[in-house]
Amino acid sequence: MPRKIRVLDLFAGAGGLTAGFHEASRRFESVAAVEMDTAAAASYEATFGEGIVFAGRIEDWLATQPMPKNIDVVVGGPPCQGFSTLGKRDEEDLRNELWRQYAETITRVEPKYFVVENVAVFEKSTQFEQFVEATAPGGVLEKYAFQHRILNAADYGAPQSRKRAVLIGHLRTLPFPGFPAPTHAPVADGTRERHAWVEDAFLGIPGDPDRDTVLGTRSVTFAGKTFSGPFSTRELHWSRDYSELSMRRFEAIPEGGNRFDIKPDDLAPCWRKHTTGSADVMGRLHTDRPSVTIRTEFFKPEKGRYLHPTKNRAITHYEAAVLQGFPPDHQFVGSKTAIARQIGNAVPIPLGAAIGRQIASAL
Repeated sequence: MPRKIRVLDLFAGAGGLTAGFHEASRRFESVAAVEMDTAAAASYEATFGEGIVFAGRIEDWLATQPMPKNIDVVVGGPPCQGFSTLGKRDEEDLRNELWRQYAETITRVEPKYFVVENVAVFEKSTQFEQFVEATAPGGVLEKYAFQHRILNAADYGAPQSRKRAVLIGHLRTLPFPGFPAPTHAPVADGTRERHAWVEDAFLGIPGDPDRDTVLGTRSVTFAGKTFSGPFSTRELHWSRDYSELSMRRFEAIPEGGNRFDIKPDDLAPCWRKHTTGSADVMGRLHTDRPSVTIRTEFFKPEKGRYLHPTKNRAITHYEAAVLQGFPPDHQFVGSKTAIARQIGNAVPIPLGAAIGRQIASAL
């Protein structure tokens, strides 16, 4: 029987990248994880087992905890808010410096491989340049080399267009494992399948949310705090209450439409003044293509193309989790807002699985 591949997950969130690796191969064994968002850490533990995750800052973990032994792979995505193309980029955002703790962890546990994922613009940042310098002779990661590439989750079977910068590093004594070859394309070409569409993902999902009854029925204590949950992916099909104005706006938007279809009297003042710009605001998801990137506020139609393709509502937490590729048995802990943040921050599971298969083959 092939030996287990021991994985350490940093900035683990609710475990999207870990879920992808586990889908790729049963050989992967997540032996430790670090996540400072306590609700997300609770979701990780509820899904992958007790005693695995450290709920706190990576700086505190490095300062107080013994390092796990015999780690084969370190994975993680340091927070990317300072790199984001949404709003003002801040190169001095302290969260951008968390790559140093990631690098320190690598030097301590000496894995065979490591994986870093971040927003696509990361490769143009000062922090990326510093990562390159760290792997040069004399750098803290001189034992390692890495390659990077921008990968789109839709090209690996996710029903969502989401581009991420992926760095795969390896000990210089080991071969580079390679990047996964795309398995899907906008149109099937004989070698690749067609991209998964929103209608493929939503097939069989009730049009009306049907799991409100689970809210308030269970709780869990983790790290000294009490949270709602855990809830399985399927149990996240929750409804929301909308005002009459919101419902009038939704009803005016046809399939594939957006805020430009709303009657002038029902437009927000800021929209009346801007007759051009993003066509995704208050947009309905297109059925015949992958969804837009699922972000942390997908439940707010004014934040993007997050209206259900045909129903007069935003997509539910369940539908967002499905577009991210979360399996039915994944567990989520926390408030509605906390769980939405966990879903939106996750690496799409099909993309994580594609990377995991490359690593498993190399090992």
